[in-house]
Amino acid sequence: MSNDIYNYRDPNLSLYQVNSNYSLLLQIYPATFSYAVVYQNKLMAWAEDCDIKLLTEPGDVHELLSFDYKKVAAGVHPTGFTLIPNALFNEAKIADFGRYLDVKPNEKVLAQPLDDDNHIVFKVDNKVAASAEKFGIENIVFFNKGWIDVIADSNPQANNLYLNIDKTQVDILYFANGKIRFYNCFEFTNPDELAYYTSLVAQELQLQPENLILQVSGDCNIDDKNLTRLAEFFNGVEQNELELLEHRSAIFPHQLLALAALSLCVSSEVY
Repeated sequence: MSNDIYNYRDPNLSLYQVNSNYSLLLQIYPATFSYAVVYQNKLMAWAEDCDIKLLTEPGDVHELLSFDYKKVAAGVHPTGFTLIPNALFNEAKIADFGRYLDVKPNEKVLAQPLDDDNHIVFKVDNKVAASAEKFGIENIVFFNKGWIDVIADSNPQANNLYLNIDKTQVDILYFANGKIRFYNCFEFTNPDELAYYTSLVAQELQLQPENLILQVSGDCNIDDKNLTRLAEFFNGVEQNELELLEHRSAIFPHQLLALAALSLCVSSEVY
């Protein structure tokens, strides 16, 4: 991962040409954030693991954050979440649903539609919420909502298990007949733990590892220790090649997928 530097910036891009047709996509953690500036379907700039202070004081290096973007998706990293079927969801009872999440005094509960069948109720650190609210509460989205949406739109197959690796967390997603059958996240510290949790999900879903292909995105490379270890247990491990944004750099689609997919969430509704 980088250290407060641009991973990519269109050489012709300057703050002076940014206008209302540009979108800002953010992934916000307690201490850091990543962002992308998008024009139509083109990636204009991308930076990862920036100090959270730069959201309010971007300086010259991150001058693009100084523009008042009208199109924003601020993905907030949750400290917990639960899915509620639409038939049971009631906006007035969000606090009651939050009881399932063991909400702490320093956390805030939010909710939004996840798909046609479910709402997602999630809690975030108050600092994360405050950082995101700078961009308007109506622009706050569940961190991986875009990633879930783009996979749902890709005609997911029953022999595919989808993983997104974000530092030491893996989100695992499975579809059956076009519907979300499983979604959860796990913290891991080494390749063995990653393989264990992925195998545990397959077992819970009564899926045979030898028949499953893992489609992996995020912080990974096909020959790194994590994916090499997973390949020992499953039929195949592939980097997810879904690509949403055009760019002039040798960025692998799987690296950018979760952030780029937030472009599908611009103007999503959150409570």
